[in-house]
Amino acid sequence: MLPPNPVQAAVVIGCLTLVLYLVEGVDSVMGGRLDQNGIVPRAATGLDGILWAPLLHAGWGHLISNTLPFAVLGFLAMANGLAQWVAVTATIWVVSGVGVWVSGNGGSVTVGASGICFGWLLFLLVRGIFNRSALQLGLAVVLLAYWGTMLFGVLPGDPRISWQGHLFGALGGVVAAWLVAQANKGMAKREQSPPPFAA
Repeated sequence: MLPPNPVQAAVVIGCLTLVLYLVEGVDSVMGGRLDQNGIVPRAATGLDGILWAPLLHAGWGHLISNTLPFAVLGFLAMANGLAQWVAVTATIWVVSGVGVWVSGNGGSVTVGASGICFGWLLFLLVRGIFNRSALQLGLAVVLLAYWGTMLFGVLPGDPRISWQGHLFGALGGVVAAWLVAQANKGMAKREQSPPPFAA
Protein backbone atom coordinates (compact mmCIF):
# COMPACT_ATOMS: atom_id res chain seq x y z
CA MET A 1 0.00 0.00 0.00
CA LEU A 2 1.72 3.13 -1.26
CA PRO A 3 1.29 6.68 0.03
CA PRO A 4 -1.51 8.65 -1.66
CA ASN A 5 1.10 11.12 -2.90
CA PRO A 6 4.23 9.04 -3.57
CA VAL A 7 6.27 12.00 -4.83
CA GLN A 8 5.55 14.03 -1.69
CA ALA A 9 6.35 11.01 0.50
CA ALA A 10 9.63 10.40 -1.36
CA VAL A 11 10.62 14.07 -1.04
CA VAL A 12 9.81 14.16 2.70
CA ILE A 13 11.70 10.97 3.56
CA GLY A 14 14.51 11.93 1.19
CA CYS A 15 14.92 15.32 2.88
CA LEU A 16 14.82 13.75 6.34
CA THR A 17 17.46 11.21 5.31
CA LEU A 18 19.58 14.06 3.94
CA VAL A 19 19.27 15.81 7.32
CA LEU A 20 20.69 12.69 9.01
CA TYR A 21 23.68 12.74 6.67
CA LEU A 22 24.24 16.48 7.14
CA VAL A 23 24.12 16.08 10.92
CA GLU A 24 26.61 13.20 10.76
CA GLY A 25 28.85 15.30 8.52
CA VAL A 26 28.85 18.13 11.06
CA ASP A 27 29.41 15.62 13.87
CA SER A 28 32.42 14.16 12.02
CA VAL A 29 33.95 17.62 11.64
CA MET A 30 33.37 18.21 15.37
CA GLY A 31 35.05 14.95 16.34
CA GLY A 32 31.82 13.23 17.41
CA ARG A 33 30.92 15.82 20.04
CA LEU A 34 27.30 16.08 18.88
CA ASP A 35 26.73 12.48 19.96
CA GLN A 36 26.93 13.62 23.59
CA ASN A 37 23.49 15.17 23.02
CA GLY A 38 21.91 11.71 22.86
CA ILE A 39 19.81 10.11 25.60
CA VAL A 40 21.54 9.69 28.96
CA PRO A 41 19.31 7.33 30.99
CA ARG A 42 17.80 8.67 34.21
CA ALA A 43 19.84 11.88 34.07
CA ALA A 44 17.99 15.19 33.93
CA THR A 45 20.64 16.50 31.55
CA GLY A 46 19.92 13.57 29.23
CA LEU A 47 16.20 14.21 28.87
CA ASP A 48 16.59 16.53 25.88
CA GLY A 49 18.37 13.65 24.18
CA ILE A 50 14.91 12.19 23.54
CA LEU A 51 14.50 14.95 20.97
CA TRP A 52 17.97 14.73 19.41
CA ALA A 53 18.99 11.06 19.60
CA PRO A 54 17.26 9.82 16.39
CA LEU A 55 19.09 12.52 14.40
CA LEU A 56 22.52 11.45 15.69
CA HIS A 57 24.59 8.37 14.83
CA ALA A 58 27.74 6.77 16.23
CA GLY A 59 29.68 7.08 12.97
CA TRP A 60 29.05 6.64 9.28
CA GLY A 61 28.73 2.86 9.52
CA HIS A 62 25.89 3.22 12.02
CA LEU A 63 24.09 5.73 9.80
CA ILE A 64 24.57 3.71 6.61
CA SER A 65 23.16 0.57 8.27
CA ASN A 66 20.05 2.55 9.27
CA THR A 67 19.56 4.30 5.92
CA LEU A 68 17.72 1.63 3.89
CA PRO A 69 15.17 0.66 6.58
CA PHE A 70 14.72 4.34 7.49
CA ALA A 71 14.00 5.36 3.90
CA VAL A 72 11.82 2.38 2.90
CA LEU A 73 9.83 1.98 6.12
CA GLY A 74 9.41 5.75 6.52
CA PHE A 75 8.07 5.97 2.97
CA LEU A 76 5.63 3.08 3.43
CA ALA A 77 4.43 4.45 6.78
CA MET A 78 3.01 7.45 4.87
CA ALA A 79 0.33 5.21 3.33
CA ASN A 80 -2.44 7.25 4.97
CA GLY A 81 -0.94 10.64 4.28
CA LEU A 82 1.60 13.02 5.71
CA ALA A 83 -0.43 14.27 8.70
CA GLN A 84 -0.97 10.76 10.07
CA TRP A 85 2.69 9.90 9.42
CA VAL A 86 3.80 12.88 11.50
CA ALA A 87 1.56 11.75 14.39
CA VAL A 88 2.74 8.13 14.11
CA THR A 89 6.40 9.14 13.95
CA ALA A 90 6.04 11.52 16.91
CA THR A 91 4.42 8.73 18.97
CA ILE A 92 7.24 6.31 18.15
CA TRP A 93 9.90 8.98 18.75
CA VAL A 94 8.59 9.81 22.22
CA VAL A 95 7.83 6.24 23.36
CA SER A 96 11.23 5.01 22.18
CA GLY A 97 13.09 7.92 23.76
CA VAL A 98 11.28 7.80 27.09
CA GLY A 99 11.72 4.03 27.23
CA VAL A 100 15.48 4.38 26.74
CA TRP A 101 15.71 7.19 29.29
CA VAL A 102 13.88 5.09 31.91
CA SER A 103 15.48 1.68 31.26
CA GLY A 104 18.78 2.27 29.45
CA ASN A 105 22.22 1.52 30.83
CA GLY A 106 23.20 4.23 33.32
CA GLY A 107 25.99 6.51 32.18
CA SER A 108 25.65 5.48 28.53
CA VAL A 109 24.61 7.77 25.67
CA THR A 110 22.11 6.38 23.16
CA VAL A 111 21.91 7.74 19.61
CA GLY A 112 20.48 6.55 16.29
CA ALA A 113 17.32 6.30 14.24
CA SER A 114 16.91 2.54 14.64
CA GLY A 115 14.23 2.98 17.32
CA ILE A 116 12.19 4.93 14.76
CA CYS A 117 12.81 2.20 12.16
CA PHE A 118 11.62 -0.52 14.56
CA GLY A 119 8.55 1.60 15.33
CA TRP A 120 7.66 2.06 11.67
CA LEU A 121 8.18 -1.68 11.03
CA LEU A 122 5.85 -2.71 13.87
CA PHE A 123 3.34 -0.04 12.88
CA LEU A 124 3.24 -1.48 9.36
CA LEU A 125 3.07 -5.07 10.66
CA VAL A 126 0.20 -4.66 13.13
CA ARG A 127 -1.98 -1.96 11.56
CA GLY A 128 -3.50 -4.56 9.22
CA ILE A 129 -4.60 -6.58 12.25
CA PHE A 130 -6.19 -3.56 13.96
CA ASN A 131 -7.79 -2.36 10.70
CA ARG A 132 -8.72 -5.88 9.50
CA SER A 133 -7.24 -5.00 6.11
CA ALA A 134 -6.16 -7.84 3.82
CA LEU A 135 -4.05 -5.43 1.75
CA GLN A 136 -2.18 -4.13 4.80
CA LEU A 137 -1.71 -7.69 6.10
CA GLY A 138 -0.27 -8.66 2.71
CA LEU A 139 2.27 -5.84 2.93
CA ALA A 140 3.07 -6.93 6.49
CA VAL A 141 3.89 -10.45 5.26
CA VAL A 142 6.29 -9.05 2.63
CA LEU A 143 7.97 -6.80 5.21
CA LEU A 144 8.22 -9.65 7.69
CA ALA A 145 9.83 -11.87 5.06
CA TYR A 146 12.47 -9.23 4.28
CA TRP A 147 13.06 -7.56 7.65
CA GLY A 148 11.72 -10.17 10.08
CA THR A 149 15.16 -10.98 11.50
CA MET A 150 15.47 -7.31 12.45
CA LEU A 151 12.95 -8.00 15.22
CA PHE A 152 15.59 -9.96 17.15
CA GLY A 153 17.11 -6.55 17.85
CA VAL A 154 14.55 -6.01 20.61
CA LEU A 155 16.38 -8.61 22.72
CA PRO A 156 19.52 -7.97 24.76
CA GLY A 157 22.66 -8.87 22.85
CA ASP A 158 25.59 -6.73 21.78
CA PRO A 159 26.28 -4.35 24.71
CA ARG A 160 27.16 -1.60 22.20
CA ILE A 161 23.62 -1.67 20.76
CA SER A 162 20.61 -0.23 22.59
CA TRP A 163 18.09 -3.04 22.50
CA GLN A 164 15.94 -0.81 24.73
CA GLY A 165 15.66 1.73 21.90
CA HIS A 166 14.59 -1.04 19.54
CA LEU A 167 12.12 -2.55 21.99
CA PHE A 168 10.45 0.72 22.96
CA GLY A 169 10.48 1.91 19.34
CA ALA A 170 8.62 -1.29 18.43
CA LEU A 171 6.15 -0.73 21.30
CA GLY A 172 5.67 2.83 20.07
CA GLY A 173 4.79 1.46 16.64
CA VAL A 174 2.16 -0.84 18.15
CA VAL A 175 0.71 2.03 20.20
CA ALA A 176 0.62 4.25 17.10
CA ALA A 177 -1.14 1.55 15.06
CA TRP A 178 -3.74 1.10 17.81
CA LEU A 179 -4.35 4.86 18.07
CA VAL A 180 -4.75 5.12 14.28
CA ALA A 181 -7.21 2.21 14.28
CA GLN A 182 -9.25 3.83 17.06
CA ALA A 183 -9.30 7.14 15.19
CA ASN A 184 -10.42 5.37 12.00
CA LYS A 185 -13.22 3.59 13.87
CA GLY A 186 -14.40 6.86 15.41
CA MET A 187 -14.41 8.52 12.01
CA ALA A 188 -16.35 5.63 10.46
CA LYS A 189 -18.99 5.83 13.23
CA ARG A 190 -19.42 9.56 12.69
CA GLU A 191 -19.86 9.05 8.96
CA GLN A 192 -22.52 6.36 9.56
CA SER A 193 -24.51 8.46 12.04
CA PRO A 194 -27.85 9.69 10.63
CA PRO A 195 -28.13 13.44 10.04
CA PRO A 196 -29.92 15.42 12.78
CA PHE A 197 -33.55 16.42 12.30
CA ALA A 198 -34.13 20.02 11.33
CA ALA A 199 -36.42 21.89 13.76
